[in-house]
Amino acid sequence: MVHDTQIVIVGAGAAGLSLAYRLAAPPPGGRPLDVTLVDAPPGRLRPPERTWCFWEEPGGEYDDVLTASWERLRVRGPDGERLSGRIDPLRYKMLRSGPFEQLVLKRAPGVPRLEAVVEAIIDLPGGVEVRGTTAGGGRLRLRGRWAFDSRPPRALPPARTTLLQHFRGWFVRTTRPVFDPAVAELMDFRTPQPATGLSFGYVLPLGEYEALVEYTEFSPTVLDDAGYERALRHYTGEVLGLPRFAVTAAEGGVIPMSDGRFPRRVGASVFRIGAAGGATRPSTGYTFAAVQRQTRAVALALGEGRCPAPPPVHSARARAMDAVLLRALAGGRVDGAGFFTRLFREVPMERLLRFLDGGTGVREDVAIGLHTPVLPMLRTAAELLWLPRRASGAAS
Repeated sequence: MVHDTQIVIVGAGAAGLSLAYRLAAPPPGGRPLDVTLVDAPPGRLRPPERTWCFWEEPGGEYDDVLTASWERLRVRGPDGERLSGRIDPLRYKMLRSGPFEQLVLKRAPGVPRLEAVVEAIIDLPGGVEVRGTTAGGGRLRLRGRWAFDSRPPRALPPARTTLLQHFRGWFVRTTRPVFDPAVAELMDFRTPQPATGLSFGYVLPLGEYEALVEYTEFSPTVLDDAGYERALRHYTGEVLGLPRFAVTAAEGGVIPMSDGRFPRRVGASVFRIGAAGGATRPSTGYTFAAVQRQTRAVALALGEGRCPAPPPVHSARARAMDAVLLRALAGGRVDGAGFFTRLFREVPMERLLRFLDGGTGVREDVAIGLHTPVLPMLRTAAELLWLPRRASGAAS
């Protein structure tokens, strides 16, 4: 098959779907665009349904398809200390990939969606060609002006520090009401801490009987299935003390947390977006909100006829602070559970969330920095000046 199009989006995860959503309706005065979305056929290359969480004010463009949202968050320290508060004017929002995909398809009914395993994206004079294999074994050749690749990179870029945020979650239904639907448990550090990094529980209540309960680690290596099973059984039973429950669904994943420089332009007409294009915040693993900023900028450039190179979505200052924190966690200079507990204890939650999203100014950043272990962080910052970036190996 040979197709002609203007824009090729490879991958239908958060970034690919978000860009398709925005290009389906160009900005006022912008030019309508011919867009084709290429996704892997059902199988191991297409991820199962996922959950994305982010914070923003009410009235967001995806509010109609949210699974839930919360105006109160809670953090628990390793000793059980409870820190909770409102995050006005923000809301913590939970979006499942299935409803989001349906929203995109409804908004962009004219965007063709092809199923193929993409094997190469090749620059051509004044354009690009995407080559792949369909589920039936046929060959795909798709030519366009620009290509945006949202697939996870095969290898991580050279970095001074790389940790993995890896998690496993259960959607549970209990036999009696135990959850408070008004409060999301953002970080619960009453979990056994790994030798390097940190771990925490995560509880997003969907009602009094239902919640998404996750176990998360920031560490150099992932667990096996038995390890996640033990961690979740311990958290739901020993820590939360849940009554008898049924697991109605499960999810898991691995998010690289790296101070490597992710290239956003990999050819004259080829760009990377999403986590592959540096949208993941290295210190937290949050990606979805940054993907929205990135794809919004790309769509605006395309609508105005400019080169649609994705801009950096995290400032140089934010990336530098993240590099220091990652190194301090990996080197054991700071206790991760104590570090985050102290921040949430001493900094208003709304301000801290804006800080984690890169929405604070220099003065606020400095003020928040004073609530961290200053001397260990300064020593780590000095160490980073002399550390080379080394290959991190394959992406997980």
